[in-house]
Amino acid sequence: MKKVTLYTILSLIATIDTPEAEEVRAELNAELNKGAEKAEANRTLYEQAKDIVLGALSDTPVTLAELYEEVKAELPEGFTRNKVQYALGHYWESEVKVTKGKVNAYSKA
Repeated sequence: MKKVTLYTILSLIATIDTPEAEEVRAELNAELNKGAEKAEANRTLYEQAKDIVLGALSDTPVTLAELYEEVKAELPEGFTRNKVQYALGHYWESEVKVTKGKVNAYSKA
């Protein structure tokens, strides 16, 4: 179910004052907050990894495989190679120089 649908249902039953409606509101709020908790955990994970990954970069371009191999032991649990790649291209792109090629290489901006 889409979030907008959950918010709509929550809005529609907001003025109903019954134990059943209160239970449904609590369940809807829990479901909506679950996504927020996961997002916050992800933000924290990326913040913890940022200094480690960017600290391993230098002026010499390295591939993602080389970079990940160098930092994987220091990264927080669950921070995969795919997360490093996503962060380099979406969150930390202003701090990274990408050398395009058959295999992209990354260095300090």
